[in-house]
Amino acid sequence: LLSFYYARRQVNNMGSTGKFKSAKQLAEAWDEYKNYCDNRKVLTHEFSAKNSEYVTAELTRRVTYTIKGFCVWCGMTEQNFYATYAHNPKFEPVIARMKEECEVDAREKFELGDLDPRLAGLWMSNYGYSTKTDQNLTGAVPVIISGEDDLRD
Repeated sequence: LLSFYYARRQVNNMGSTGKFKSAKQLAEAWDEYKNYCDNRKVLTHEFSAKNSEYVTAELTRRVTYTIKGFCVWCGMTEQNFYATYAHNPKFEPVIARMKEECEVDAREKFELGDLDPRLAGLWMSNYGYSTKTDQNLTGAVPVIISGEDDLRD
């Protein structure tokens, strides 16, 4: 019984079974997830001083694309997603596109003010960016001036 369990687990990890049977299915699900993220319905509650009461409204908001969010949306764990699809050559181009679109989406939302810029360092650290600067720089920086004749006092 245990050997069956381990053999089945190995098959699942190799990507021969899984939720998505083709790269096209995965790409279509990704596009549906992005549409879901771009059109999230949220309830907001604010106090109206004019009416002296709380007002509730349903608004459409955009949320950021993430691989983890996609996995939750389609009903699988992120660990299982990567174990099943990441090393399967037929899925690699779609997964690469998904990662790139997550990064671009986050950057656009920061630049457009949809996300608080104070979160940028934390968020972008997921994509290999750093907000740290090298404080140990020493020495003079050479300055080369060319075209001395063109300089005026």
